[in-house]
Amino acid sequence: MKLTLILPAIGKIKGEKYMRAWQMEPLSIAQLSALTPADVQITFFDDRMEEIDYDYPTDLVAISVETYTARRAYQIANRYKKKGIPVVMGGFHASLCPEEILDYADSVVIGEAEGVWKTVIEDFKKGELKQKYRKFISFGDYDIIPDRSIYDGKDYLKITLLEAGRGCRFRCDFCSIHNVFNQRYTHRNIDSIVEEAKILKDKNKLLFFVDDNICSDKTYSKKLFKELIPLNIKWVGQADITIVQDEELMELMKKSGCQGVLIGMESLDKEVLKKMNKSFNAGRIDPAQAVKKIQSFGLRLYLTFLFGYGNDSPEYAKKVLDFCIDNKIFMVGYNHLTPFPGTELYKSLEKNNRLIFEKWWLSQDYRYGLIPFKTKEDNTMIENQSKRLRRKFYSLSSIFYRMTNLTNIRGKMMLGMYFLINFMLKNDRGQRMRFPLGNPEEKQPVPNIKIDS
Repeated sequence: MKLTLILPAIGKIKGEKYMRAWQMEPLSIAQLSALTPADVQITFFDDRMEEIDYDYPTDLVAISVETYTARRAYQIANRYKKKGIPVVMGGFHASLCPEEILDYADSVVIGEAEGVWKTVIEDFKKGELKQKYRKFISFGDYDIIPDRSIYDGKDYLKITLLEAGRGCRFRCDFCSIHNVFNQRYTHRNIDSIVEEAKILKDKNKLLFFVDDNICSDKTYSKKLFKELIPLNIKWVGQADITIVQDEELMELMKKSGCQGVLIGMESLDKEVLKKMNKSFNAGRIDPAQAVKKIQSFGLRLYLTFLFGYGNDSPEYAKKVLDFCIDNKIFMVGYNHLTPFPGTELYKSLEKNNRLIFEKWWLSQDYRYGLIPFKTKEDNTMIENQSKRLRRKFYSLSSIFYRMTNLTNIRGKMMLGMYFLINFMLKNDRGQRMRFPLGNPEEKQPVPNIKIDS
């Protein structure tokens, strides 16, 4: 049996290279490859960095779909289905919109592939492929090390991805994570993570724990970090602002090799945080004090902010920019609010007739960087404001000023990463705005293409 795995791009611009900042290793593909039985011949196409060979012999196509890549995924699926080749889809968007997926694919994996992927392959071999596959799992029951040989020959960013746990204990109303994982947090066996980290250990590489919140279960996290200390690795990850309340945790993070942490700060306005259902942060933790405390443990910060909840005035935007530059943050993401299907935010906007596009991720008129709903402010103003903040934060004067925070540049490796990341984002800051979803050169994806008999 021949299987083709595909990771779709968000979109394509004729004559332009894809966003370099969006070319990290696709861990989900490596995991799927590791789950695939040994007698299956695998081919992998990464649509972000190579052309898909639609004529390459295959029996089944599997596509990993996120909401931003859905339109492109459906275009790809259409081309295979016209050739009579069945398509199965999985990933975050497949879990959020399984019925929509079945308009374009023959089968959908809802939730996690562990526990069902072997069955998918077996059913296909028997000619009994089902429309839906789903099984609730505990991540720790499937300690499979991803098959990273699938990356051979592809020039990804020099950062290695691995995973300790899945899910998050919070219910921020704009976030789809708790919908996909049913507000569960499950994690791998620590011994398995340590063994994988040993395999990946390379003094010239940085490890990235892709967990949505590696500190979601702080008791587990502390045990993990203690076991990582002897490995002398360097890693980054994502966490929530409440880590500032646990000095033991931050100390263990640093000792275990943590170089920096991504935290969704989202807003400096307490009322906006409450609207987001981010009450664990609203008014309880002073942002400036939190930043200084985290930095005092030698941890670099990647903060993200959201605009579109109200209080999006130029004065507030300047306050956010000044906060980030004055506190010499390593890197920052200034994003506008995007309603993902299945979230409380999306349901609320839909109920109140505030959606500009019925399904923005399928619209040929939508572009990355557009706000797909009616805001209280002027949409164009907020969109341009996010772009302006990126331009100013990643200006040369800001980059060199933030270097005076020695935590940002301590160590030869992180000095190089500081320049690499900041200059890459400086170059990419405008390119991502108005980026198309899908390939405008290809036809609008058509649902329910029947396979020729």
